[in-house]
Amino acid sequence: MCNTVAVTRARWTSETTPLPPHALAWLSTRVGLGDPFTPTPVAAPPSALSADAFTALEAVCTISAAGTDRLHRAGGLSYVDLLRHRGHGTPAVPDAVVAPASPEEVAEVLRVCVEHDVAVVPFGGGTSVVGGVEAVRGGKSAVVALDLAGLGSLVSVDPVSRVAVLQAGVTGPEAERLLGEHGFTLGHFPQSFERATIGGYAATRSAGQASSGYGRFEDMVESVRLATPVGEWVVGTAPASAAGPDLKQLVLGSEGQFGVITEVSVRVRPKPHAPRYEGFVVDGWEAGVALVRSLAQDGVPADITRLSDEHETEVALALAGGKASVVTRYLRLRGVRNPCLVILGWECRSRSASMSSLSGHRVVRLGRAMGASWLHGRYNGPRQRDALLDAGVCVETLETATHWSRISELRDAVRAALAEELGDPVVMCHISHVYETGASLYFTVLVPRDLADPVGQWQRAKVAASEAIAQLGTITHHHAVGRDHQPWLENEIGSIGVDVLRAVKARLDPTGILNPGKLL
Repeated sequence: MCNTVAVTRARWTSETTPLPPHALAWLSTRVGLGDPFTPTPVAAPPSALSADAFTALEAVCTISAAGTDRLHRAGGLSYVDLLRHRGHGTPAVPDAVVAPASPEEVAEVLRVCVEHDVAVVPFGGGTSVVGGVEAVRGGKSAVVALDLAGLGSLVSVDPVSRVAVLQAGVTGPEAERLLGEHGFTLGHFPQSFERATIGGYAATRSAGQASSGYGRFEDMVESVRLATPVGEWVVGTAPASAAGPDLKQLVLGSEGQFGVITEVSVRVRPKPHAPRYEGFVVDGWEAGVALVRSLAQDGVPADITRLSDEHETEVALALAGGKASVVTRYLRLRGVRNPCLVILGWECRSRSASMSSLSGHRVVRLGRAMGASWLHGRYNGPRQRDALLDAGVCVETLETATHWSRISELRDAVRAALAEELGDPVVMCHISHVYETGASLYFTVLVPRDLADPVGQWQRAKVAASEAIAQLGTITHHHAVGRDHQPWLENEIGSIGVDVLRAVKARLDPTGILNPGKLL
């Protein structure tokens, strides 16, 4: 069986990154630690897939109804997903896992599933944090997870046009390795990079940490190939087109509702020869917002443009241990009382242009060592989450985007909503995707786990924060809608917008087998 996820769904990695003693001491003082959390083994329920359906799918590709294989594709990696796999609640487990090895086999799987009334959940890296890969039957006789790891190839590279075709199951690291052999990079580095896939990037309109330079994922896409229950559909044939509305953008972000993405043609860039990452500090959130806004509006943002608020900076310094006291003393000598960390990284953009824009702001340079430290730990968040869960801490994230004039108002509203529900949580926030007219806000929440109802504890807080977000920004900047954000979709795109999406789904998926219960 082809296995995208080689570790238990109760953890991000097979080896948890332990928290150092100074970090545990800070957590105990500032957050409060709950009871140690030892996962309880979870068993897969009996499969509801009929023998006839199993036999028909087995004739197409590899299939497994083994409990371990099914549990490995049972949900994503949100806090609630992890709790369910640790014994709090029950994960939604697919009735089988199918592993096609080609776009043609994907199409045949869909044909068989229509014939046998079986729901299909496309499954790449399984990193959704909004319920996007939950195994929902949606009134069907059974549900299968369609594991795309078998579609893991670089199909072609056009070095003249700088366009590459990647299959949907290629992971972030594999994409960089395969493209690197030809001297190129995709330049897409979300925090889920180590496990997320090309198909998942497209299905969720992903945004990477270097989006200010390389763009969001939808900016990189030239064309998409997808299998639908009514036939194969390829959208996008040229660098630009005026042949009606851009249907490529309709497919991007469709979350498996319209078809299973099998290949994506992407714009690639030459690998950077001398990337450079630096750390800076400003005094206070508003000063930091003004700085990154000026970079964006002057048209000179660094490829990586990241601002951490006072609370995230406090946590970063606390986790740094002894080095933090040296930095803190230095900043006080420089008159900084409310430090906010800024990370700027240059890979394909001009550093000199960004630095010229910075000259109009009061900043303290911390140099390349701080930038290198951030780069080294850029994917540590999910690993540290495992250790935090083990220590009895509720840890989860939220994200949104809004216009510059509302950035601070929205940040304050989300913090207030979370405090109302959770008491005294640590709420960290950063900006990591900047645009001329606005920016994203990304929140990380730490609070002692509610022993009696840990799932309900977070779900209530999530609803409160989402209500605040919906008033001032988008319900999701890059995590997608999934199941979690469904209640706020119509508020954002309107009832006509929802009807348009439903009409497209009805045309492409008339029997409704594709990823039931998500987006719409």
